[in-house]
Amino acid sequence: MLQNEQVRQAISQTIEQLDKGQIRVAQPPTQEGEEWLVNDWVKKAILLYFVSRQMEQHEVGIFTFHDKIPLKSSFADGGVRVVPPAVARYGSYQAKGVIMMPSYINIGAYVDEGTMVDTWATVGSCAQIGKDVHLSGGVGIGGVLEPPQAAPVIIEDGAFIGSRCIVVEGARIGKRAVLGAGVTITGSSKIIDVTTNPAKEYRGFVPANSVVIPGSFTKSFPGGDFQVPCALIIGERKASTDLKTSLNEALRENNVSV
Repeated sequence: MLQNEQVRQAISQTIEQLDKGQIRVAQPPTQEGEEWLVNDWVKKAILLYFVSRQMEQHEVGIFTFHDKIPLKSSFADGGVRVVPPAVARYGSYQAKGVIMMPSYINIGAYVDEGTMVDTWATVGSCAQIGKDVHLSGGVGIGGVLEPPQAAPVIIEDGAFIGSRCIVVEGARIGKRAVLGAGVTITGSSKIIDVTTNPAKEYRGFVPANSVVIPGSFTKSFPGGDFQVPCALIIGERKASTDLKTSLNEALRENNVSV
């Protein structure tokens, strides 16, 4: 199949459209109640792009890379600020006003307007990052390429992801949610809303405006009872809070010491 020139051109065109933000791996809902739509055909194109490419050496200033996929360029044309040695792979998209501190964005990722990707943060393949998001220092946003129909990690508009947080396995963080430092969210993580009685539990999804901190719960094993990590929703971000509020302010609003 990859020997067919038309197929190779179609793959290349798909990656070019990804790079320019003309298409994306997952489409946000257009109205209330709808879910994100995964474009599995785009993910398949990315996988075929890897197969069709040959290893090449790329020179970028004093740096040398040996890879199948080139790095992005022309950031100035798109109004993106890139602080050395930040790296974005070709086939990822950064909208106007994105700031990349020394960080990494992988192929297929979509980073929308006004978002800050802070120092040593990583945005994995196909991750969808909304507008005015802050990915703090050392944040790890996981990549999801296979299977093609699997949902990518999604961080919705206005979310604040605290230092050293990890969000992986197709987890979704709702609009304006705040994750405190060190929170880990996976596709199967227990996310417990302790503001309700009884507590409400979510899996792999943080509702909009939630303020979340690391927590633990007791689980019984053959060897005894042990504390297992989870995430705790301890309050709600106020609608009056500015989108660019600091994590400390958001936590103080919910009486959490910082």
